[in-house]
Amino acid sequence: MLDRIHLSIVQEVEKQGSLTAAASVLHVTQSALSHCMKKLEQQLGTDIWLREGRSLRLTQAGQYLLVVANRILPQLSLAEERLQQFAQGERGTLRIGMECHPCYQWLLKIVSPYLAAWPDVDVDVKQKFQFGGIGALFGYEIDLLVTPDPLDKPGLVFEPVFDYEQVLVVAANHVLAKEEYIKPKQLTNEVLVTYPVAIERLDIYSMFLTPAGITPKRHKPIETTDIMLQMVASGRGVAALPRWLVLEYAEKMDVVPVRLGKSGIAKNIFLGVREADRGIDYLRAFIEKAKTLETK
Repeated sequence: MLDRIHLSIVQEVEKQGSLTAAASVLHVTQSALSHCMKKLEQQLGTDIWLREGRSLRLTQAGQYLLVVANRILPQLSLAEERLQQFAQGERGTLRIGMECHPCYQWLLKIVSPYLAAWPDVDVDVKQKFQFGGIGALFGYEIDLLVTPDPLDKPGLVFEPVFDYEQVLVVAANHVLAKEEYIKPKQLTNEVLVTYPVAIERLDIYSMFLTPAGITPKRHKPIETTDIMLQMVASGRGVAALPRWLVLEYAEKMDVVPVRLGKSGIAKNIFLGVREADRGIDYLRAFIEKAKTLETK
């Protein structure tokens, strides 16, 4: 009764806004599309759309069908792609989603040797999944998620690949550069430079400032690591980054890492995959290579 074409029609009508536009995308006539859906509605005994003037509005049944389509169609497309790759002796593309801004530099160190070791696998890095990677994994938009904040969800597996210390980075001539460690109140007069992420997802806030009831003088979001550290080096703010990353930049600009709190802030980077995919050889190889990467 319910076929793939029905799901595709519901999805495309929602995307395109009309039966005519959806029919064009699906390469069928509008009359054929309408006949297909009317037959389904008769079989189901319920309407999928209600007409409101020239527009269509999904019924409750139609809304449910759209949710099913958005979940199942990407899975079917991925399955077909992989089966075709198996038939041709290929392995395809490893799609990686990033929930860790500063981890891009770390990832580059893995990708080069990985591509050399797996010449029949391409790598595609998607950074739009900033703190939305779990949904991207479930939606089959990515195959692997790089994140410092794993979530315990049925069907997903997260493996730690390396640990690091989150530190404050300051200019070499900054008054805080000589401190053994920083206390939260010492940042009350500082401009804190961070990635453009919600405050509650920033470790410097959730694990250091907020528990102490402290806020910095000003909070300035900046997109890129290079610009962020240039701002810090010029004395226009301080930032919180992984120690290994700060040490790499310290070689080319005058910045130094300082411990946040007496005990420091310990963090881990995890790689998350769908449990059903964890046995895929080229995906498993990427995780193992990530575990062996050394950082400063």
